[in-house]
Amino acid sequence: MSYHQNVKKFEKINQKMNKGKEAADKTQDKNKKSKFTDGLKASVKAKADVEMNEKSVGKSKTNTKVKTAPKGKNADNKTLAKKSRCPYFKKCGACQMIDTPYDKQLRQKHAHVAELLEPYTRVAAFVGMEEPEHYRCKVHAVFTHDKKGNPLSGIYREGTHDVVPIDSCLLEDQKADAIIGTIRGMLKSFKIKTYDEDNGYGLLRHVLIRIGKNTGEIMVVLVTVSPIFPSKNNFVKALLKEHPEITTIVLNVNDKQTSMILGDKEKAMYGPGFIYDICCGMKFKISPKSFYQVNPIQQEVLYNTAIEMADLKGDEVALDCYSGVGTIGIIASPHVKEVISVELNSDAVKDAKLNAKINDVDNITFYENDATRFMQQMADSGDKVDLVFMDPPRAGSTPEFIESMINLAPQKVVYISCSPDSLARDLELITKGGYKVKKAVPVDMFPFTRSIETCVLLTK
Repeated sequence: MSYHQNVKKFEKINQKMNKGKEAADKTQDKNKKSKFTDGLKASVKAKADVEMNEKSVGKSKTNTKVKTAPKGKNADNKTLAKKSRCPYFKKCGACQMIDTPYDKQLRQKHAHVAELLEPYTRVAAFVGMEEPEHYRCKVHAVFTHDKKGNPLSGIYREGTHDVVPIDSCLLEDQKADAIIGTIRGMLKSFKIKTYDEDNGYGLLRHVLIRIGKNTGEIMVVLVTVSPIFPSKNNFVKALLKEHPEITTIVLNVNDKQTSMILGDKEKAMYGPGFIYDICCGMKFKISPKSFYQVNPIQQEVLYNTAIEMADLKGDEVALDCYSGVGTIGIIASPHVKEVISVELNSDAVKDAKLNAKINDVDNITFYENDATRFMQQMADSGDKVDLVFMDPPRAGSTPEFIESMINLAPQKVVYISCSPDSLARDLELITKGGYKVKKAVPVDMFPFTRSIETCVLLTK
């Protein structure tokens, strides 16, 4: 099938799905129906009978602290403004469900996934967290200043480059927030100016903190517009005095007018310039630019779910697509005969090879290649794999990738998705290619937000 035919088929499928959804919407009570993707401004009634046991949902302090707002739109808005657990809620926009009790969040998210995947399978219970706060082990702070020149740090307001000053966040690791606060407090005494996006003056642009949840190692990345950092040694010494738990400090230089946080040049100011963390018994190197899930607790749950779903016997050949630094492939390696890992990003491939070496994994081969092209070449050559792991970006996969995978014809496909909307779209194509959805397990990787991770097993 040609590229243009594929795209046309893809567009027809989207139109069909949209028409079906519109028809379904009309049959429901308009006063009670709300759109999840518009911010979950009203409760979504769960459509599936789901057993929310303590193991999968967990108990949270949130449940005992949050009071339900009185009925009525105006009353809801007033209560939200007065009683929000987060003082930055209305300004920030990052955690849309911060005032929704945790068990209710899971019910709402489950309803959304269940609605989208209803044509394919019954969705299992949401796997939640026992302690859903302060889970982010990758914390980014933008540095700026007020009109008097006093340093401020925070995050960009959703959809803008306006900085919302923040001292602490209910989603972020508390140690990371404390380190950021210490750095902010040190700037004046060291005469370090924060960067001004409007006029291009100043030195410090961002601070990035990365924490190894299971190792306790901490990386601090100072992002500046110049490689010259005044009183560098004294600054490092003062920071370590306040936070001796820091294991490495990195200076990253970003002198470009860009929305990217990190620049291309970096140098360790203290320590090795990276940290390690452990996931599913495997050790992974984390550099400033490395992709590693921000919620390491649920990352382990997600990957263990993927391995269990695959029901591996030990004699399989597995293909890991969109493999990044090789996390899934390396974790799966003890359970299969061979892993073939494909990733287009050259830096990620280098990290993946190093991670395999660190863990003494010798049954995995890494290829720097486009996964779509690689699979089609394998299919054309008559090569076979038993299983494909696919973990695409939020936008999902492509018709070309899916067609190549169908041509390769693995017996099983494990699809790890970070967007149920793009997942449902892709499942339409995969199931038309001769596969059936056997299981779907949603994992709450990002509590208090709209985001949803789902692990799906398909068999031929």
